Amino acid sequence: MPGLKHGLATLLVLWAAPCDAGPWPREQGGHFLSLTVEEDREGNRYGGLYGEYGWGARSTLGYELGRTNVGETSAMIWMQRALDDGQGPNRFVVHAGSGAIWREDQTIPVVQLGAGWGRGFDALLGGGWITAELKVKAAGEMAGTIRVIGNSLVEDYYLTPKFTTKADITIGVRPWDGLMVINQLRLEDRSDAERTAKLASSVVGDLYGPVKLELGTITPLSGPGEQAVKLGAWVEF
Repeated sequence: MPGLKHGLATLLVLWAAPCDAGPWPREQGGHFLSLTVEEDREGNRYGGLYGEYGWGARSTLGYELGRTNVGETSAMIWMQRALDDGQGPNRFVVHAGSGAIWREDQTIPVVQLGAGWGRGFDALLGGGWITAELKVKAAGEMAGTIRVIGNSLVEDYYLTPKFTTKADITIGVRPWDGLMVINQLRLEDRSDAERTAKLASSVVGDLYGPVKLELGTITPLSGPGEQAVKLGAWVEF
C-alpha cells in the first residue's frame, strides 16, 4: 500500500544509520566514514552516508546523509560530548543535533537529543563491548486549519512536532583480529505509529587496508516491519 510504504520509508530516513559514535570519542583529528544500504522484503530501500570527526579530546562531530527509494532525503549534523575523563571502565556521553527531511515540496526540520553509556569487557579470543543509548527526535510538520471569518475562509498553518523515542542496546565481540560480530536491540516509540522492537545483527570484517565490509540483517521482533538486509563499507583515517 502506498501509504504504508511511504511511512516505512520515512521511518528509515529518521532512524537508519550504519553505526553511531557510541560513548567512545573519536580520536582528535580522526575521521570515520560509512556507506550503507538497507532493503526490506517490501522493496523499501535506504542508502546512507555516515561520518564522524574527532573535534577535540572529548568531542565528536557527526553527520548523516540519507535517501530512500521513494524520494525522501535527510540530513543531520550533531555534536557529542564525553562526560567522563576517560578513566575507569565506564563511558558516558550526551549529544545534540539538528537537520531536515525533504519530501516532495516539504522541508521538515528535525532536532535530536541523546545520551549514552558504554563499557568494554574481556571475552574469549578478543574481548568486546556493550552500549546503551537513548535518543529523542522531534520532526516538525506543517498542519493547517480552516476558520470562517465573516464571509471568508481563512486557512492557518502551524508547525506540529512529532516525537520519536528510541533506545538501542548493543553487544559486540571480536572473536579474532579483523572481525567483529555486533548485535543490537532497537526499541522505538513514535507518536504517530506503533511501538516496534527489532534485532539488527552484523558481521564486520577487514576488506582492504583501512576498509571494512559489513553484512547484516534486521529482524522485526514486535510491531510493524519486514525483514531487511544490510550491506555497508567502513573506513577510518
